Amino acid sequence: MAAPTVNAVGITGEFADSLSKLGFEVYPLKVGWYNSVLAPTHHLAHPDDTLALVVLSTPSMFEDAFLPFLKEKGFQGLSDPIDQCVRHWVSSAVFQCFPGQKVDVRYDFELFPSRKPKFLAQTAAHVSGAAFYYQQSDVKDQPWAEKKMFGVCVHPRFGGWFAIRALLIFEGVTAGSEMVQPVPPDCVPSREERIRLLEAFNFHWQDWTYRDIVHAVHAYSQKQRDYFSTPPAQRTLLLKSWGFLPKETD
Repeated sequence: MAAPTVNAVGITGEFADSLSKLGFEVYPLKVGWYNSVLAPTHHLAHPDDTLALVVLSTPSMFEDAFLPFLKEKGFQGLSDPIDQCVRHWVSSAVFQCFPGQKVDVRYDFELFPSRKPKFLAQTAAHVSGAAFYYQQSDVKDQPWAEKKMFGVCVHPRFGGWFAIRALLIFEGVTAGSEMVQPVPPDCVPSREERIRLLEAFNFHWQDWTYRDIVHAVHAYSQKQRDYFSTPPAQRTLLLKSWGFLPKETD
């Protein structure tokens, strides 16, 4: 039996709406768009027309989703609280919006036993049109000689003040022909600015200046900056100081 063909907007609208209230953005893509720019070892094992969604968190996610999650649900002390929050809200929305549909949900923090990530987040964001993935190959006459420079995504509205959180693959669901691959907004078009972006990200990422490469309509709040500036091993102590206690674990 042939896979059902769906309109991406129709099938994802309720899901995107439910998550947007929590500070997330949702962008559809086809598996083939993702596979076409990657080596076979990173391919998703699904037909090219299979529908997928990439989920981003915006600056408002911290206040709209994370802090309410801590207040209402608490967190386990054994894993990252942000990861627990994202998994909770995304899986809840999948359960509510896609009953009976088999959805392969992959999170940015998940690895295969080989230590390979379950999906390449920045590539997924780029091919969906959500954010432009600036890489070393996007700079002409590179000043770095043989040095390896890691790439970074820039969002047209949030600059670097966002994160790519999850990829959903709708097994057996074919996206319709009306779904055309968008071009991600090139918001850092000049060679000089691309050099500044990649050098800030690779050499000075801890000062976060790369996030301001474009004017952001909304950046992280001071409380959110304090949280992410704290080393992961110390974040539980910070949350305790804010009045949030981890749940007991066996």
